[in-house]
Amino acid sequence: MTLTVYNTLTRNKSAFQTIEEHKVRMYCCGITVYDYCHLGHARTCLVWDVVRRYLQWSGYEVKYIQNFTDIDDKILKRASQEGTSMEAVSEKYIAAYFEDMERLGVGQADAYPRATHTLDGIKRLVAELEQKGFAYPAEGDVYYAVRKFPDYGKLSGRKLEDMQAGASGRVDQDPDSKKQYPFDFALWKAAKEDEPAWESPWGNGRPGWHIECSAMVRERLGETIDIHVGGGDLTFPHHENEIAQSEAVTGKPLANYWLHNGMIIVEGKKMSKSLGNFITIRELLDKYEPMAVRLFILQAQYRKPVDFTDEALSTATNSWSTLKEGLLFGDQYGEQLGFSGTNLLDQELVNRFKSAVDDDFNFAGGLAVLFEIAKNLSKEGHILIHEGIIKTDVQELEQQWQTLTQLATVLGFTASIDKDNSNTGLSDSEIDTLVQQRNEARSNKDYAQSDRLRDQLQSQGITLIDKPGGITIWNRD
Repeated sequence: MTLTVYNTLTRNKSAFQTIEEHKVRMYCCGITVYDYCHLGHARTCLVWDVVRRYLQWSGYEVKYIQNFTDIDDKILKRASQEGTSMEAVSEKYIAAYFEDMERLGVGQADAYPRATHTLDGIKRLVAELEQKGFAYPAEGDVYYAVRKFPDYGKLSGRKLEDMQAGASGRVDQDPDSKKQYPFDFALWKAAKEDEPAWESPWGNGRPGWHIECSAMVRERLGETIDIHVGGGDLTFPHHENEIAQSEAVTGKPLANYWLHNGMIIVEGKKMSKSLGNFITIRELLDKYEPMAVRLFILQAQYRKPVDFTDEALSTATNSWSTLKEGLLFGDQYGEQLGFSGTNLLDQELVNRFKSAVDDDFNFAGGLAVLFEIAKNLSKEGHILIHEGIIKTDVQELEQQWQTLTQLATVLGFTASIDKDNSNTGLSDSEIDTLVQQRNEARSNKDYAQSDRLRDQLQSQGITLIDKPGGITIWNRD
């Protein structure tokens, strides 16, 4: 089994090979910290965290870096609105980021460099670009000359001549532009009144957005890394510009593999505040179980768009109940069945899981294996409750359960027995008690009470099956 990944740069899937054997250097373009994280951030951060988890489980030592953009026009605008500073806004929303990710079950990166902490590396990179003829100063600003980099557009597939033709001259309308060419972009911006600024060879100012990531990748991971990831909306211009900046200086590939996750839509429409469908992670997790949200995200192919709807998340919540029941099987019945506690894995199931996910991180295919195990364990649990026996060998059941719990952990799924069931429905013992009360009502020909109890159970997703001899069995829908 060989891991293959889809590379945006080559536009095809290929076998994954690392620069150093068994080691992966991975960089994720992170959050611009001016507001609470939203659904798009949830998908991006969760997907690449699970990719990191899977690589580690597959035997790789992964160094995973995710940055914070803490110098930005949006941050300055929020600071002005709130009557505070850029630093205060950044600190507030960085703290909120960690709160949200912890609730979502996203592990922390190995480091979170910030633009404000990388200024020396940023200025050094701008100076090297200028020395090599790829950048030019203009009244305190410094711009990247895109026409000097022959490979510009290789990641996104865009060509400068096509972009120029498509613009129909509109980009030349600004008479105050300092650019030599309309599609040149800022590496350094001259200071503006009442805005933070730092000293530089070109005068006081602050870095452009694109140069920040180029400098942070170089400083934290080196000149060429294995995997560069981020949302699909970053392919152009951000990642395209990163490549132009870094490779013009080093003459080496910035990253061997470029991976991008698909975008988020909400109820069929692009998420935006103007449409009133802008949803933050904390709003989402106040409404839905975090593990159900994780399941919903991982059931979709990571490169494809995903539509957040209440119906889809309700379905994911029900699916999580099935998976959770399987994960808790050993905790609920292991002692009764005499589980040994030995960590025995079903290698055939492990191989099927790995074979699925090795195909460009096909987490949906891996989840299919998990659900197959979980449904079988759930069925055995119901048989044990109602008939006092099991149909499968104890050692095989323990092996299935151990396999399920390990593979679920790879994808970040964990479950624990709830001390109360206010959020998860009726417990098995509560269901058994209500079934017994209904049977007593039927024996006493109190059919109104019998029907009321059946309706109560049905409203909780419990289906009753009456069998000959006065026996009633039940199943969760």
